[in-house]
Amino acid sequence: MSRVGKYPVEVPSGVQVSIVDGVFVAKGKLGELKLPLSSHVETEITDNKVAVRPVGTQAQARMMWGTTRALVASMVKGVSVGFSKTLEVTGTGYRAAVQGSNLVMNLGYSHDIVYAIPPGIKISTPRPTAIVVEGVDKQRVGQVALDIRSFRKPEPYKGKGVRYDTETIRRKEGKKK
Repeated sequence: MSRVGKYPVEVPSGVQVSIVDGVFVAKGKLGELKLPLSSHVETEITDNKVAVRPVGTQAQARMMWGTTRALVASMVKGVSVGFSKTLEVTGTGYRAAVQGSNLVMNLGYSHDIVYAIPPGIKISTPRPTAIVVEGVDKQRVGQVALDIRSFRKPEPYKGKGVRYDTETIRRKEGKKK
């Protein structure tokens, strides 16, 4: 029995959910998301709750039960509140700025790194050493934050690079004489 799947998803006020031709649709103040539903689960909307149940007892049905419920919960949260990830830029001379529809970062290379902001994602820099990635889709927000981090991953000796604000870098001791 799925520990995640057995709980229904509460739909907050201001969010409309529906199932059209096997596609779960969530609409809210921040946008609209769609999820094609698997044939291994049945999804039903009653009152202000979305319940997901497996069809049969096969392993695939049990796996998709919890996965579908988690995806539906992420969609409902995304269209009502949204998701965000904060990145910290650490290093002498390292900085980031949003210029038009691009994120321009100086990360110690001989050139600036220009990252085109994808549609549906909002990137802001409250200060030159902080990058905030916001959006409706949890997966896309995480992927964009990962792409930005991959330009200069934090290194263990001085801690320079781009890291998540909640991430701690395990520091190594330098060379000894």
